[in-house]
Amino acid sequence: MHLSDSEFEQQFVACTLDPSLFTHQAHLRLAWIHVTKYGPASAIDNICAQIQTYDKVFGDGTKYHVTVTIASVYIMDHFICKSYSQAFNDFMIEFPRLRTHFKEIIAQHYVNDIFKNVQAKDFYVAPDLQPF
Repeated sequence: MHLSDSEFEQQFVACTLDPSLFTHQAHLRLAWIHVTKYGPASAIDNICAQIQTYDKVFGDGTKYHVTVTIASVYIMDHFICKSYSQAFNDFMIEFPRLRTHFKEIIAQHYVNDIFKNVQAKDFYVAPDLQPF
């Protein structure tokens, strides 16, 4: 993406980021920016609120999934703690599975498919296999 981390964050918060640019990798970048800049606890609060708002502005408000969002921040924090990268693109090169096998990484923490759990969409469900 051609935007700096600061520009990306600002456009996302202001809901001026083109929705076609908010891909899976953009979700990861958002988490990377927030975890590295604010720490995981604040990242969870920030990202949950921002994605909910973005979903309401550009969608019908039904795509946001609280458990997946929080799990994603915890997973990104885990990999960030293991990383030597100072930039998001380098981080993605270091850990390509985050881009290609993210659902499988989340699945390692849950007995059932969290993406299909209706309750998990609106209320955080803690992992039942392996903690984050």
